[in-house]
Order: sequence, then structure tokens, then C-alpha cells
Amino acid sequence: MAFQLSSVVPWGRTMAEYRLMFQLTAEDMSKKIAGFGDGPASFNCEAAALGYSVTSFDPVYQCSKDALQRRIEEVRVTVMKQMEENKDNYVWTHIKSLEELEHTRLSAMNLFLSDFEKGKRDHRYIYHELPDQVPFADDTFDIGLSSHFLLMYTMLGYDFHIQSITEMLRVCKEVRIFPVVDLDARETELISNVIAYFQQRYFVEIRKTEYEFQKGDHKMLIIKK
Repeated sequence: MAFQLSSVVPWGRTMAEYRLMFQLTAEDMSKKIAGFGDGPASFNCEAAALGYSVTSFDPVYQCSKDALQRRIEEVRVTVMKQMEENKDNYVWTHIKSLEELEHTRLSAMNLFLSDFEKGKRDHRYIYHELPDQVPFADDTFDIGLSSHFLLMYTMLGYDFHIQSITEMLRVCKEVRIFPVVDLDARETELISNVIAYFQQRYFVEIRKTEYEFQKGDHKMLIIKK
């Protein structure tokens, strides 16, 4: 299916959130990191400002800054309305209110937008759609991350997930996926089957993290060569 920006719901997370979600230590941050499906997160921008090496991959990076900015504005009100209607499904610890949530997300996305054109020139934001081949050699990256994409969108199916994670493992020595539940915060048969597949060839671990926003979203999957 052809990519359409109108179907994308951009919602950016910060470097602090990435570090909590993926348990990224100071040593981890010094390594070469790839983020798959990063979208308008500020992780790359914040990391680059501190001298770290992060490369982000996402199909939205084929779009212009103006188009992304318009899409963010289009979905903001709808997303916040949905958050208000479902606020009892969330843990208000790291983010303490709907107002703080909106401020945090918009700040992250505005930071991304301010960096987007320079980041594209620096080859930090690369247009790519899983499970297509990543334009890098085997083991280019030390750590590959997937935030709120793989395993969450179960409708993409088993084959999509196997092919996507396999391609991530080709270019990354280690893959971390957060969370390990679907959009309704449930562990599904798809997730169990994906884990069983990779356990045949790789070291696989599910690890509890310090980050939980949606109730039940507090574990990440680690796959290592």
C-alpha cells in the first residue's frame, strides 16, 4: 500500500523517554544507534546535540517539513481528545497531567521540526519503510530501537514482523522493542509467536523498564546476536 501522510498520527517522544523505555545507559548512548519508526521524536536531535550517533529511519521522512508540521496540527486536537477520554488507562507518574503531556509532545515535535532539514542533510533522518532493505551494511549499528511500532500494530501480521525484525538484526547487533503489548496493552499470540521464532537463533530477553505510561506498557524485548 502506498504511503499516505494523511494516515499517519505523528506523536513525538523525547530523549529522556527513550532512555527510560530502552534502558539506554551512558555506555549505550556512546554506541551507534538506529531508530526505526522514530517519526517526529526529538531523540535524534537531542542526541546529536550531545555528540551521540543516532540514525533515524521512517517513511514520513520523505515529506517536507511544512507537510509534517501541518499534519501534526491536524491530529493534535483529535489525539488530545482521545487521551482525555481514555486517561484512566494511563499512569500519570513521569507525565503528570494532560496539559503536561500536550506540552511535552509538542515540544518534542517542534524540536524535531527545527532539526529536520539539517538532519536530512547530515543523513541522520533517512526515508525508509520496514521490511525493505536498509541502505547500510551488516552490523553497521550496535543497537536498533523500535518505539511504539513493532509488536504494537498486530494488524501488520506475523510475516511483516519477522521480516522487519530480521532486517533490523542484519544491520544491528542488538534490537530493543518497546513495548511488548498491542494497542490495547495486551500480550498477544502474535507477540508470543514472534518471540518464539527469534529464540531459535538469538538471545531473547523480556526486561521490565522504569517507563510506564499506558497501563501495562512497561516491558521491552531485547534480541541479541
